Amino acid sequence: MQKRFLGKSGLEVSALGLGCMGLSYGYGPATDKSEAIKLIRHAFELGVTFFDTAEAYGPGTNEEVVGEALAPFRDQVIIATKFGFKNGRPTEGLDSRPENIRAVTEASLKRLNTDVIDLLYQHRVDPEVPIEEVAGTVADLVKEGKVKHWGLSEAGVNSIRKAHAVLPVAALQSEYSLWWREPESELLPTLEELGIGFVPFSPLGKGFLTGSIDADTKFDADDFRNKVPRFQEENRKANVALVDLLKGIAAEMNATPAQIALAWLLSQKPWIVPIPGTTKLHRLEENMAAAALTLSATDLQRIEDAARQVAIQGARYPAQMMAYVGK
Repeated sequence: MQKRFLGKSGLEVSALGLGCMGLSYGYGPATDKSEAIKLIRHAFELGVTFFDTAEAYGPGTNEEVVGEALAPFRDQVIIATKFGFKNGRPTEGLDSRPENIRAVTEASLKRLNTDVIDLLYQHRVDPEVPIEEVAGTVADLVKEGKVKHWGLSEAGVNSIRKAHAVLPVAALQSEYSLWWREPESELLPTLEELGIGFVPFSPLGKGFLTGSIDADTKFDADDFRNKVPRFQEENRKANVALVDLLKGIAAEMNATPAQIALAWLLSQKPWIVPIPGTTKLHRLEENMAAAALTLSATDLQRIEDAARQVAIQGARYPAQMMAYVGK
């Protein structure tokens, strides 16, 4: 698999990373530990060198799985994790106080079984703690050799600029895909200007762009998509039109809708590194094969023209979750 640099940070990663959250959190029961380790190691065999986790995924258990899975080749991979929630639980609110950042970093190092975190994100901007203070705390961790690079997740342009002025930000992680294109208006131009890499999470629309979800799909009781407006039955009926268009284009290219969606993202900027997640080996192989798919200018225009025909219905998060976004 080809590699990419996240902006001007010097941090080199595989063109596609692996989002590990779903192995432990968010999409129903956690994957059996041995199966999760098998999947992560198979991703490495496919050329993936960039693995994304967080204190909040479990909480903590996902970091333990990732740490154990990557231990045999730790020096060949980049591990990203995150701080920013009280007790590692999003339901308890935000906490980016310096003492919590330090405590979470120490705990993450132990769970990941490593002596340094390659990329440490603030999971969400905490309005109670100045972003400059957060950046200063992470800068100290960098000086101490506990963190190599840092990033922000779901941050707005003002926070990005303030943070970057204190300690250069290597990457921003936010949602971006063919069915959520808001980053194109302000975020992408700002990141390009500042030389910051972009790591889109949910690059397959939380599974919707794979074509395996329709209006009749029933999610597990613990699956957070049950609470997402965009996944309500009526909205799924409307939004499937985008997937149908992707299926048509994919069929002509001997590819899958997921591969087209990922290849489209890779074509947007050379410093964009999507992190699709999955619990299934065949989906992992399908997703990673997208890195070898080249879309011509004509292909990209066809996708653009098709996407313009569909107005996506439903908010991407419940209202209470949106309070944490874009600060």
